[in-house]
Amino acid sequence: MEPQTQKTFIFHVNGMHCKACELMTESELQDIPFVTKVKSSLKHHSVEITGDFGDKLPEALAEELSGVLLKHGYNLSVEKRITTANWSEFKIAVPTALAFAVLFFTLQKLGLVNLINAGSVSYGTAFLVGIVASLSTCMAVVGGLLLSMSATFAREGDKVRPQLLFHGGRITSFFILGGVIGAIGSAFALNTTMTFILGLAIGIVMLILGINLLDVFHWTKKLQPAMPKFLSKHALGISKFNHTLTPLFVGVATFFLPCGFTQSMQIYTLSTGSFFTGGFTMLAFALGTLPVLALISFSSFSIKNSSKAGIFFKTAGLIVIMFALFNLINSLVVIGAIPPVFNF
Repeated sequence: MEPQTQKTFIFHVNGMHCKACELMTESELQDIPFVTKVKSSLKHHSVEITGDFGDKLPEALAEELSGVLLKHGYNLSVEKRITTANWSEFKIAVPTALAFAVLFFTLQKLGLVNLINAGSVSYGTAFLVGIVASLSTCMAVVGGLLLSMSATFAREGDKVRPQLLFHGGRITSFFILGGVIGAIGSAFALNTTMTFILGLAIGIVMLILGINLLDVFHWTKKLQPAMPKFLSKHALGISKFNHTLTPLFVGVATFFLPCGFTQSMQIYTLSTGSFFTGGFTMLAFALGTLPVLALISFSSFSIKNSSKAGIFFKTAGLIVIMFALFNLINSLVVIGAIPPVFNF
């Protein structure tokens, strides 16, 4: 039985986009001394918080707790805020995405990238997907981990070494664990049906991701797949350890965090059936995320909190939808359901 001083409030969370946001809000709020229990919900964009709040009114408590979350782009409110889609941002997002498509087709012609053939994703494409992922809200949890870890070690006067350990651990683990997934895939004989199923899975995951990034159809956020929450929580919990090698382990743990882009590349890696092909694919993806994560490491850079964030995310969403449609169409080509659509 809870002490009488314990109270439970439910607040609305503004700024949630994906399953990673659930983990990040729970993790940050759970660290507050007077909070004993936190449960976030992406479905309802809410968080249920239990703790010893004294005589604080809900409005004052929401403002105080928001101070902990603002650095990650979230804030709490007692009343649900009505948000409307900003369609005017598409005026810039659409032509930018089309320009990217032209560039992509050019690189495809030159053989530098390959996402048109669902059975073969080049390292250049994996790198490109990594760049898009790093600009999306789905990488917010990785950026949040990085910010929190950087602040902790910076207070102790150690600014550079933790960053190097984090990025080194992330890049190395993506190669090794990607290789392990590829090796596991070699145990299965991927016939045409299996190739179709994997291609379809990649396409659907990326399509949901792309639609979510547009931030106009909120019901699709419920459809986004994620790692089992207990596994992601353990991965996130590693960042709480105060140890010299913590940044290294946090970098490794990012492989298991709920980012749909990472998961779509992991699904593809399974289809390679090769340790080295799988490893280098995930390595290329991790290297694609490196520039933005490095900016977060050594500056106050944050796309999510930028005034142009909506344009960034809508552009990224349109690009991801393009990738998804390519995969879905070519998955149908693989099984002979439709004739080849793209002549590359």
